[in-house]
Amino acid sequence: MKTERVRFAPSPTGWLHVGGARTALFNWLYAKKHDGKMVLRIEDTDQKRSREKYTEGIREDLKWLGLNWDEYYRQSDRLEIYERYARRLVHEDKAYHCFCTEEELEERRQKALDDGSTPIYDGRCRDLSEEQKQEYREEGRDSVIRFKLPEQQPSVVVPDRIKGEIEFESLTTGDFVILKSDGTPSYNFACVLDDHLMEISFVMRAEDHLTNTAKQLLLYDALEFDQPEFGHLSMLLGPDKSKLSKRSGATSVKEFRENGYLPEALINHLSQLGWSSKDQQEIFSVSELTEKFSLENIIDSPQVFNREKLDWYNNQYLKQAELDRLVELALPYLRQGNYIEGELSEGEREELAEILRLIRPSLDQLEDLLEHDDLNIFYGPLELTEKAEDVLNWETTSNVLNGLYERFTTRESLAPEDVSSIVKEVKEDNDIGYKEVYKPLRAAVTGKVSGPEIKEVISILGPDITGERIEKALKNS
Repeated sequence: MKTERVRFAPSPTGWLHVGGARTALFNWLYAKKHDGKMVLRIEDTDQKRSREKYTEGIREDLKWLGLNWDEYYRQSDRLEIYERYARRLVHEDKAYHCFCTEEELEERRQKALDDGSTPIYDGRCRDLSEEQKQEYREEGRDSVIRFKLPEQQPSVVVPDRIKGEIEFESLTTGDFVILKSDGTPSYNFACVLDDHLMEISFVMRAEDHLTNTAKQLLLYDALEFDQPEFGHLSMLLGPDKSKLSKRSGATSVKEFRENGYLPEALINHLSQLGWSSKDQQEIFSVSELTEKFSLENIIDSPQVFNREKLDWYNNQYLKQAELDRLVELALPYLRQGNYIEGELSEGEREELAEILRLIRPSLDQLEDLLEHDDLNIFYGPLELTEKAEDVLNWETTSNVLNGLYERFTTRESLAPEDVSSIVKEVKEDNDIGYKEVYKPLRAAVTGKVSGPEIKEVISILGPDITGERIEKALKNS
């Protein structure tokens, strides 16, 4: 049986977009599902816009997402291949040298627009004699190589495994460039050659490539290559239903990494944008995604990238994360927020793990730790809210806090159950309700009337700090 081979082929002209990440994910899942191979191909022939930092960023982001590849190529290493095949097409009279200058092409384009016509290359270099070509060369003109569209251009049918057959009655570009004057290939030409030579069996990419696919099918025919199968994914939209862009907020994987999202949260959200498991399950492990993924369940309609839904996924994973991992992930943000300086002792790491366990239900992203009110409970400064001040002025508060202080400060440690038993004693001694004990206790220890479970907070702070805060509250009440 033939091995399924897919590819993810980004251009390193910017950071990896979440739309590209979704394409990579679906290709990766397809390869895993069919015991196939995924090729990472960096399409870096746009010399003006390609940057090495973006290439490295794409690789890092894919690794962070867990989307590892089996083979790796860069188109800039393959220029001789593209030139060789372009010259072959010229030799077979399926392509030709075009000497039109940029200025001439722009002038004709503008005239077509002024006439209300669609700009299209008019083929004037199609049948140049050798003498005319030589004259142009002697003038110092550079040439590109253009693909010769059939004289009677047939309609092009794209057989799409996701959308079904799509027919293009004609191509409106005219004879298109396959090799530029600097020796770099056009996107469509390099794509066809690479997909063929890398034995790609299935090309899955975004639907804005559909017209490219139509052109590529003509190149497959001219080169006498077998065609791979194709599938085109629906577009990702922003909340306003326009194409997802910077206006929608963060759109690159790099930004989501820096904001403190977990890779499994982003993977889960992206997997649901254009694919459905046909059940009510929302949280998937990678193995579950791989098992359930199928082309039949891909949804062929535009999908909205929902930041609130991503926050929900991330919150779910933060609540499930191992505490040791959570500590490592949180430390950069806590240092940036000046909550922590230097290296932590083992005891401090254990305490931080308990703090994070307590507050993580309120975290949508780790960047929330830069300014998080509950962290001030443990790292200061502690400030009383107006509601907390009101509670500390209740008639019963002084007796309650004195009773709590006497009992807390005799302990070497305070487990949550110890706090519960002490609160019960003070409640019964004063013949009041639990509210009249817990509210003043929370106000004195945290400066607020709501927040994390107070028994857990006191267990982390310990009897000394808890006693100091109660004593300070008594003095100020």
